[in-house]
This record gives sequence, C-alpha cells and structure tokens, in this order.
Amino acid sequence: MPMIVARESTVPPGPTGLPGIGCALESRRALEFLLENRRNYGDVVYYQFFTESIYQLNHPDDIESVLVTNNQAFTKSHLTKDVLGPVAGEGLFTSDGDLWREQRQRIQPAFHPDQIAVYADLMVDAIDRRLSTWTPGDQVDINQEMRAVTLDVVARALLGAEVETEIERIGTSLDTIFGRLGSAWHHLLPGWVPTPGNRRFERALSSLEAVVDDIIAERRTNPDGDDVLSRLLAAEFSGGEPMSRRQLRDEVMTFLVAGHETTAQALTFTCYLLATHPDVETTLVQELEAELDGSDPTMAVMDELPYTERVITESLRLYPPASDIHREPVDGIDIRGYQIPPGATIATPPWVVHRDPRWYDEPDAFRPGRWTDDFRAALPRLAYFPFGAGPRRCVGERFALMEATLVLAALYQNYHLELDSETTFELESAVTTRPKHPIRMTVQDR
Repeated sequence: MPMIVARESTVPPGPTGLPGIGCALESRRALEFLLENRRNYGDVVYYQFFTESIYQLNHPDDIESVLVTNNQAFTKSHLTKDVLGPVAGEGLFTSDGDLWREQRQRIQPAFHPDQIAVYADLMVDAIDRRLSTWTPGDQVDINQEMRAVTLDVVARALLGAEVETEIERIGTSLDTIFGRLGSAWHHLLPGWVPTPGNRRFERALSSLEAVVDDIIAERRTNPDGDDVLSRLLAAEFSGGEPMSRRQLRDEVMTFLVAGHETTAQALTFTCYLLATHPDVETTLVQELEAELDGSDPTMAVMDELPYTERVITESLRLYPPASDIHREPVDGIDIRGYQIPPGATIATPPWVVHRDPRWYDEPDAFRPGRWTDDFRAALPRLAYFPFGAGPRRCVGERFALMEATLVLAALYQNYHLELDSETTFELESAVTTRPKHPIRMTVQDR
C-alpha cells in the first residue's frame, strides 16, 4: 500500500491539453498516450479528458491499493458506465453495490473449476467446427476466425444457445458498436442526436438485442440447463422477485460482448505473435506433439502444457484485452500526497504496467521463457493483471485461460499460419484492445 506524504501541490504533473477538450486529441492515440504519460510524468499523472479529471496510476503498489486493499472505497467510474451503459446496462461488468454482489453470487458457481471442466469438450468442438471450414492455402482474417470460435463457445457454454447462423450478424453489429464506443468524439454529442454515427450505432445495438431476445426466449422454454442463463432465469432477487427482462438482457449482453470479445482478441494477438516469432511456435508445437501426440486436447492435460501456458501469459502481458481499468473514489483520497477528489476517474492501465522496464527486461519483446517461478515470485503483485484484481477480478478468468489453451493446442497441432507480408499491424483501444485492420494469414498444413 503506498505511503502518503503531504506536499505543497495536490495536483499531479501531466499533459495540459487544450481548453474545453483537454487531452481528447492525444487520447486518439490511447495506448501510446498512456505510455508517454508514464515516461514523461512518473507514477501519478493528471490530465483532462473533455470535462473529466483523470488520474493515471502507473505503480503496482498504488494500483493494488485501489483495486484490492481499499477496493471498498471505490466504485466503477461513471466514465465507464457512460461508455458501456447503452450496451451492458447494469450487467455484471458495469453494476455496483448490492446489485453487483447478488449477480456475482448467482453467476460465480458457473465458473467453479469443476463446472468449467464440463465446458472443455465444447471448447475443443468449437475450434474443430471452425477448422473444418479451412482448407490449406486459404487466407483467413484470424481475428474474425477467433471471434467466431469464442462466440460459439460463449453462446453454447454460458447461454445454452446455438448462434452459428448469427455469427456474421453479431460480428458486424459488434464492430459498429465498438467503433463508436472507442471514439473520443462521441462524448461531445448525446446518443439521441441523430448523427450518422449514432444512427449506425442504434441499428447495430437493436440487431444485437434482437439476437439476445431470441436467446432468452428459447431458454425460457427449456430453463433446466446448467449454463449461466439458466441459473439467472431460475434465480430470484433477495426480495423474492424474479429477475426483470431488462436485467436478463443486460447480463446476456455482457456475456456476449465481454465474454467472447476479450478471449478472441487474446487468441488473435497470440496467433500474430507466433507467426512473427517462429522459434516460439516451434517450441510450442514440440510440446504439443510430445504431450498430445495428435489427440484432441483435454482439461486433464493442461497441466502438462507449461510452455503453452507461458505463451498465453506473455501474450496477455503484451496485449492485455483491457488496456485500462477505471475506478472512482467514493470520497476524496490521498495517493502519494496527491488529493484525488470524489467523482474523479482513476485509471489503472495494464498496458502501461505490463511494459514497464522496472518490472520486465526488454518489455516490448515477446519472451514466454521469462515466466519462470522465480520471475513470478519477484514481480510486484499488481505488475501483471490482465484480468483485473480484487473482488471485481474477471469472473471468467479460468474459463478464458482454459479456452485459450485448448484452442491454441487444437489449432497448432494441425496448422501453421503464415502472416501475409502486406498485413498492417495497428491497434485501437475500443473498449478492448483490438487490431485496427484485418490480420490476414494463410493456412498451411502442419
């Protein structure tokens, strides 16, 4: 926990930006902007984003204080709720207080290790179904392919639904939604202003909600499954009332959007890193051949794939799907002598901490071998937190890691992916960290 020392100035250093919009222009380069703030101003940085006061924390000890040690003193930021509220409503990701606790308690059992084991075969089946559409020599957009796989997994495992025929519709809707939510400029105008961007957003949101309504209606006719949606349909609030249609919609939207998008991006970046680091791919494939010998991966063999686990860990370090995590203090708080008022936004960016040379040698290098037991033990606790930390740590972390492991094992046993030489690798921070352009790869038999 950071020690507080009184000082003259109560405002941390940081970029000044422009009158009225603050650092909105700089934040269009969101990922590089966050890194520049740490390099130029240190561990506590202040800047304005339009009328919002942002306090960026870059030291693991300060971040641990906010997310873990004193987590009860913070809520989800109103900035996060303003951005995600139109999509996720008051689902698990955006809600607070008693509502969040009740929902977390209902959903948590679906992610118990014993329950997650039930999903393993389904995950392997999902990647096998997708791979069956590939032919050696095909060129694929690996981001689209991984999103299709993870959407299939989330729909069948967590929602008890088949969405194979809706994958393209859902993907197109999500692209439009993320495009708007990731734009700094949508803060200038409320959603009801009929701009072309707002109209596209509303059409995409309506299309996605129609899919969600169909999923909920289908599960109501057969609510006895062991998936998350069946549990929610059977649950009652503490007052004895069944969950409202709106609350169900919010939770299903949260799982559809967050549950598949983050894992899809993690897999996309891992495939890209393997394609650009053939030595790492060779070591990965050697482990898969030795341990699986051509058979489908299962949860039982995951402990026998330590190098695969390190590849995923290092990929999540370099490209955490959530580049920045926001909180808001309920009351004023001191951090390193700086007074942070209630209502301000506190930014705790994994993107920055994961690339800090104080914790990682060659921080921009993809080196899965760095993740030895001794290295892990020497890291500050919050020097690595791709799934967040504290009570609000991602409920689906184990689910996502198992899915990533099984998908990679099934994929790389069968195929080598050759990166198109004309692919432009550029990122955008649109709720999640995503590739800005298609990442085209040619499928080759192993």
